Amino acid sequence: MNPQAKLIFTTSLLLGTTITISSNHWITAWAGLEINTLAILPLISKSHHPRAIEAATKYFLVQATASTLVLFSSMTNAWYTGQWDITQLTHPVSCLILTSAIAMKLGLVPFHFWFPEVLQGSPLTTGLLLSTVMKFPPITLFLMTSPSLNPTLLTSMALLSTALGGWMGLNQTQIRKILAFSSIAHLGWMTIIISYNPKLTLLNFYLYALMTAATFLALNSIKALKLSTLMTAWTKTPPLSAMLFLTLLSLAGLPPLTGFLPKWLIIQELTKQDMAPAAVVISLLSLLGLYFYLRLAYCATITLPPHTTSQMKQWHTNKPTHASIAILATMSATLLPISPMISTLL
Repeated sequence: MNPQAKLIFTTSLLLGTTITISSNHWITAWAGLEINTLAILPLISKSHHPRAIEAATKYFLVQATASTLVLFSSMTNAWYTGQWDITQLTHPVSCLILTSAIAMKLGLVPFHFWFPEVLQGSPLTTGLLLSTVMKFPPITLFLMTSPSLNPTLLTSMALLSTALGGWMGLNQTQIRKILAFSSIAHLGWMTIIISYNPKLTLLNFYLYALMTAATFLALNSIKALKLSTLMTAWTKTPPLSAMLFLTLLSLAGLPPLTGFLPKWLIIQELTKQDMAPAAVVISLLSLLGLYFYLRLAYCATITLPPHTTSQMKQWHTNKPTHASIAILATMSATLLPISPMISTLL
């Protein structure tokens, strides 16, 4: 892709995100979401492969529908209450439509169907943007309207997302699809707590974005798209494979690593809110996700001959690991000790 074009699209992405997260009026928030959607489409379809074109088309149709619903919800609210302010969403029908629209934007169950397909058709770098940057504006809208939304509906959607994200990721061999289902499961954790402690949702999103960025960049560096490729990639850059191993375990939420922190705080908050059954269910459902993260981690580092596939192993390279991957992977593994400082900020 032309560097100037790439610069324009990236700037538009940043502009759209900034407009949405800093707006108080529904129309400006909607305009920011539209700029974001239009800026990411060329990045999804830049390879001109039929699968990429299909992914871009699916993405456009779903996001256009979700944007229409956001506009419809805000107009209904303005019709009944005379308010265009995002935080003043009070009409029950508007709240219900907005919940559906944001769920569609994010890829929450039952509107998750498009996300694995779109991620599978996109390059890894675009997949990273879709999993992190593109989720930020809808989450901020969720955050601003969370006092008005129905907690029972959000909890049901969250539990279903965690269940489906874990369940459907079990049988996958394509790494991008596994990461898409992982994203759906993580969104379930963010959604379940948003009505009770929105700051925890943001913390969970930031840490999820950090760990996902480390994973995507590491996979992009070793050019692995399938589990079979990942099994033979450990010879190429052993240190990077070791860092990928830790990052994947952190995404799974295992205790000494960063990923355990948001899960721990969310379970604690749910228990305080007399929602111990929900906390138990979501914790058990995250074990499904743990299985496929362990499978990925096993393929990345622990497979040695004669257990690998019959494919040729990759040449060892002395090219140094990019500094950004090293920093992100280190943070993905080592932020748990600062949890007392984080909990004082919440």
